[in-house]
Amino acid sequence: MPRTTKTITFSLPPEMAERLDQAMQGQGRSRSEFLRDAVVRYIQECEWRQLLRYGEERARERGIGPADVAGLVEEYRNEVGQPQP
Repeated sequence: MPRTTKTITFSLPPEMAERLDQAMQGQGRSRSEFLRDAVVRYIQECEWRQLLRYGEERARERGIGPADVAGLVEEYRNEVGQPQP
């Protein structure tokens, strides 16, 4: 059966390693579980920031400002039939 994970080794300063161990123990998780979750969250944050930058650039190109956003969201929701919050 092929392996479903890949082992990656990296180093941390002793103080950071200690903080990591305290945090994972406080949550009752293994180091691998804790770090996998942290990496997933970091990647998602990077992707979200990239999407925001893209949206901001496109908005500037089209002359859309912060005051226009609420109206555009409402217009979109009306088009796709999403309920208003």
